[in-house]
Amino acid sequence: MSDRFAIRSHRVITPTGQRPACVVIQEGHIEQLLNVDATPACPLQDCGDALLLPGLVDSHVHINEPGRTDWEGFSTATRAAAAGGITTLIDMPLNCIPVTTSAPALASKLAALTGKLQVDCGFWGGATADNAAQFEALLQAGVFGSKSFTIDSGIDEFSAVEAEQLLPRMRLLAQYNLPCLVHAELERKPTGTTATSPQTANTRDIGRSYQRFLQSRPARWENDAVAMVIDCMHRLCDEGLDPAAHIVHLSSAQALNSIRSARQQGLRLTVETCPHYLTLHAEAIGDGNTLFKCCPPIRERANQDQLWQAIKDGDIDFIVSDHSPCTPQLKALESGDLGQAWGGIAALQFGLPLLWTEGQKQGLEITDITRLMSTRVADFLGLGTEKGRIAPGFSADLCLFDDHDSYRISTDMIAHRHKISPYIGHRVSGRVLKTWLRGELVYDQGVFPSPPRGQALLKVPDTPSSESRFPT
Repeated sequence: MSDRFAIRSHRVITPTGQRPACVVIQEGHIEQLLNVDATPACPLQDCGDALLLPGLVDSHVHINEPGRTDWEGFSTATRAAAAGGITTLIDMPLNCIPVTTSAPALASKLAALTGKLQVDCGFWGGATADNAAQFEALLQAGVFGSKSFTIDSGIDEFSAVEAEQLLPRMRLLAQYNLPCLVHAELERKPTGTTATSPQTANTRDIGRSYQRFLQSRPARWENDAVAMVIDCMHRLCDEGLDPAAHIVHLSSAQALNSIRSARQQGLRLTVETCPHYLTLHAEAIGDGNTLFKCCPPIRERANQDQLWQAIKDGDIDFIVSDHSPCTPQLKALESGDLGQAWGGIAALQFGLPLLWTEGQKQGLEITDITRLMSTRVADFLGLGTEKGRIAPGFSADLCLFDDHDSYRISTDMIAHRHKISPYIGHRVSGRVLKTWLRGELVYDQGVFPSPPRGQALLKVPDTPSSESRFPT
């Protein structure tokens, strides 16, 4: 590839909307946007009417390397990302071994990814009940913030936090101006019972029944956990701090009233949801379909409708995958036992066509999908001055998307490690044709034409600021 070249499309998604343009790329960055009929003095690729989008940004991916690479790894996960038009992802601090709860654990992860990244990758750290002594050094080592569970994570090494443990972690994060991500579920156990893992809760009673699994993780668990996070934020504001908290993979639409109220009171509270909560619903999930099990669960159609409305109203900030794969054996595919199966949805590369297919029915435009899956996520991560937009000075991270193509997802398309997904056989509109990372073609219609060129992204923490959540 030449150090300077141009891509022409009659439909380029820019910060000011869709327009015909000729995008000139110089040494990995966007140099300028010219009129579509311009003839720049460099090689030119004409993409016709295919949509040219900024590369997607996914801040919620479980890669699991090192330690559980038989579940997923950097090579396969980042290839799947590239195939899905994703050029930047952030790795979750579990289910790897060691879990990323200390600076040495982050160093082991960095050592494991050499020569494997097809796209750029950053990292969340873990804030657990037992890593207080290591936590500040972890923030200084370059994570983008921390992730906590308010319920048993299913991994012994990643302990859940209660409010009094979450509060000092959030206090330190506020001082470093980093977000506190929370898996928000609070298990309410009858008196005299013992805690259970969210992956295998009430296994004796669930069996193959999806409805029993859904009932075992009621929406009030999410609602109560969100309320707990908001209370912690208020307590820190009373100390004169400005904490930033983020609710991951929102499933319960009932929690949105609390989130709206917290924002109206000036709290820096953001929230994401995922394609599976927007494209799948409980009424259509048959018993024994363990590929659909995730925590929190996929809820009813009426709940899904409310999530879509929250997206249109701006109450949900962005959409990310929560790609959470495991081995087929752990999914209990043969028995169909939803109580015993590991929870998690594997669909990293299909988020864009899934969201485009359903988003059109909701009246969303491709500019809306781009904002929800790229621009806002980049801004949330503090990467909004270099990623998430097609504009001069930005990284030439690009995705070429045929929004008119229609097909069924099949196993032979899957680039992540295990060829299982609840979306196999699902008909979608829209196909990712090409993906560029800093101007290098890393995916081309089923082919990965270049060696891994992704970079490890490390965050330099700063001091709290009064900037808005999503700068324009």
